[in-house]
Amino acid sequence: MESLIPTSRDITRQRDLHESRPLWADSPRISVRARPQPSAGSYDVVIVGAGISGALAAHALADGRRSVLVVDRRAPVRGSTLASTAMIQHEIDVPLHRLSVMIGSARAARAWQRSARAVERLSEIVADLDLSCGFERKKTLFLAGNAYGGRALRTETKARHEAGIAAEFLDARSLSEGYGIARTGAILSDVSASANPAQMAAGILRAAVAHGAELVSPLEVTDIRSTDSGVFLATADGHILSARHAVFCSGYEFLEAVADASHAIVSTWALATPPGTTLPDWLKDCIVWEGADPYLYLRRTRDGRLIAGGEDEESATAYAPAEKVKRKAHTIRRKVERLLGLSLPEPDHAWAAPFGTTRTGLPLIGRVPGLDNVFAVMGFGGNGITFSQIAAEIVAAEIAGHGDGDADLFAFPPRRS
Repeated sequence: MESLIPTSRDITRQRDLHESRPLWADSPRISVRARPQPSAGSYDVVIVGAGISGALAAHALADGRRSVLVVDRRAPVRGSTLASTAMIQHEIDVPLHRLSVMIGSARAARAWQRSARAVERLSEIVADLDLSCGFERKKTLFLAGNAYGGRALRTETKARHEAGIAAEFLDARSLSEGYGIARTGAILSDVSASANPAQMAAGILRAAVAHGAELVSPLEVTDIRSTDSGVFLATADGHILSARHAVFCSGYEFLEAVADASHAIVSTWALATPPGTTLPDWLKDCIVWEGADPYLYLRRTRDGRLIAGGEDEESATAYAPAEKVKRKAHTIRRKVERLLGLSLPEPDHAWAAPFGTTRTGLPLIGRVPGLDNVFAVMGFGGNGITFSQIAAEIVAAEIAGHGDGDADLFAFPPRRS
């Protein structure tokens, strides 16, 4: 095996994972006790990343028999999870009828069905662990916009029905009478949810630790070598860890080894109004997004805040300028006011962050081409928490040796020579 020497070279692309201060940063119960150093030098599984993806992976893998180590170069739950707006949708960024053209109707239906099952499973996990994270089941209102108008939404509704996914098309009149929104149509669906993502991730991490997982922070992995029998990871403090498997759940600080033209980093912005904001009653039950480019999305929290976001830009760095956060928040606020026909107070939180996307809207999950026993999860788009659960299921199945019937839908493309 090639010698492995700890270096300062980063094997993941490091980023400031959010600009300004996200709403969830002030949440109680988001700190998780971590060890300063690993207790051993060898583990069955090392998970890199202690956000929602790493937490769900640890939850799936920590069975009391495997030795599982979770590491993060930050404090747990202080990376991209803090920037999530936690709209936990079964709907994928690319509508089903469009995805069917891209990858085939059968494969597209499987992807959407798997996404819906993941939301159901997340509901079960929150209930089983008795997590206090503001988790609420929601309906989704998908509004016609400049990218997908009323006719496209009718086509989308039909595609969902054919795939066995419940959806109700609302025409312009029904939408206006029921929601006070002037659009050419909308799709109303179930199987979505919302939560406080930081509290959710922290609670799942604590449960994984209670089941035997070990959490170490801060600890940065700086290099990796793989063999057909295991993985060796160098750390910034000069140590070497070995594992049978390594799982990179490092969000948008993705593995350089899997950088690919099918994956891109874009920038997004979000805001939250103060508690008790006057909002339509129906927003207690629905999360909203639109078939537009750039699209707007919004939801209500239990304490009456409005969380809204969008104005995405196809740039990995556009989110970084602090002065841009205020401008984008102003634009988002005005869009919401026009959509809902009301006046909103000044937001008390506004933030920006990068996130990963793919052409199909599907995440990249699975074995890293060219790196034996190394897995990675990335490209989650607007479905970070939902896709994180799918990733946990697929990776856990692969490590257990029996595989997952849907793994092919999300697999990394072959490595280019």
